[in-house]
Amino acid sequence: MMKPLTQLLKSIKPQEILGDVECNVTDIVFDSRRVAAIVAEGGLPLYVAQRGTQTDGHRYIPQVVEAGGRVVVCEELPEEPHPGVTYVKVRDSSMALGCLASAFHDNPSRKLKLVGITGTNGKTTTVTLLHRLFTLLGHKCGLLSTIVNKIGEEEVPATHTTPDAVELNTLLARMVEAGCEYCFMEVSSHAVCQHRISGLHFTGAIFSNITHDHLDFHKTFQNYIKAKKAFFDGLSKNAFALTNADDKNGMVMVQNCKARVCTYSLLTAATFKGVVLDDSFKGLQMRVNGREVFFKLCGRFNAYNLLAIYGAAVLLGADEDEVLTQMSLLESAAGRFQLLYRQDGATAIVDYAHTPDALQNVLETIRETIGNRAEVITVVGCGGDRDRTKRPEMAAIACKYSSRVVFTSDNPRTENPVAILDEMLTGVPENKKKNILVIENRREAIKAACMMLPKDGVLLVAGKGHENYQEINHVKHHFDDSEEVRNCFSMN
Repeated sequence: MMKPLTQLLKSIKPQEILGDVECNVTDIVFDSRRVAAIVAEGGLPLYVAQRGTQTDGHRYIPQVVEAGGRVVVCEELPEEPHPGVTYVKVRDSSMALGCLASAFHDNPSRKLKLVGITGTNGKTTTVTLLHRLFTLLGHKCGLLSTIVNKIGEEEVPATHTTPDAVELNTLLARMVEAGCEYCFMEVSSHAVCQHRISGLHFTGAIFSNITHDHLDFHKTFQNYIKAKKAFFDGLSKNAFALTNADDKNGMVMVQNCKARVCTYSLLTAATFKGVVLDDSFKGLQMRVNGREVFFKLCGRFNAYNLLAIYGAAVLLGADEDEVLTQMSLLESAAGRFQLLYRQDGATAIVDYAHTPDALQNVLETIRETIGNRAEVITVVGCGGDRDRTKRPEMAAIACKYSSRVVFTSDNPRTENPVAILDEMLTGVPENKKKNILVIENRREAIKAACMMLPKDGVLLVAGKGHENYQEINHVKHHFDDSEEVRNCFSMN
């Protein structure tokens, strides 16, 4: 595919241009290492020099030119421009990348209905179930999620919660080509800050909730809130903004928002109002905008997810009764309150809960369902190279709601797993220390918890959910929590 550079430049606001713009571009790239291969195949890549968290793409402009690159978008022009190279100076390269990638693919987000969801918890469940719902309603849909990306039912591996701007627009273009009418995507706070969604047109946006997370990246909670809010600030007046009225920052998200603002709630009057009538491991009995319906998902946190799904579907024009009928068939996403049963009646739950709020939600749901008589054993760890402030907090929450806790390794990444565990242990109350075990090896930790689990007990394995790997020193080793639990249960 080739695009005139002059056409692409209309999507951004160049501050200065040096060189000839009368050429055709074959690729948009931000990785300098890709340039040589594209040139070798006869292509003309447009290289965007981004200032990243690890390195500055401007440093690699000389290598790009040496490799045959002839079009460079940057925030700083070189002191000695290379003859024959076109330099385009912009205020923000990352923002320009998204707009250029979108323009290169003929703005695919405008050719389908794109709905994004942001928030600390619930993003994956919501987009996954929206994709399943609209498929049941007879539409071909795209999905962009932490677990997997989908073009219809074709699966494309996911590497990030929100892909980079080039991959994102490539996937959206493939969805349009495949005849998708809708796309449901997770929008991470990182993606907003790094302008991965710049140039995209959203039909709607959903806010789930916000609690302390990613402070390793955002530094302060206020910055984290601002990142989420920026997504809603960028919506057009023709879009909808659906927010959780029960979250204390729910209405903050839509302040000064140009889009049509709607709300969902379990506690107060809202556009989409839900009432939980019964909650068990079998599912939720709810009243939704006056209609009574049974859902296969359980837990108060899923009641909020279901309201967000219902609200988005109605705002997208689907029939309310048909939506509720099809929603009653939906089952949870992989690794999201995933129930596993042992022959003697014991229950295990595998869940992605990796933030204090998510862990508390899951444990509260378990306790509300089984009461305080049955034993709850929790296996939990914390990821390395991530927000350290939540480690003692998660440990304290696990101890509060569990009969016994096994602290173990999660994804230590480049950190010493023992050091992570030591930080978690600082959150253990003195009166709970007799109820904890520390087993660094995650497989052995799950095995020990299964052995301790009585026949009427519940085991929660938290933190990794759908992930089928454990990341240690940049290497991903196969590891699947649900697989480990099944193996242990089959031995009993």
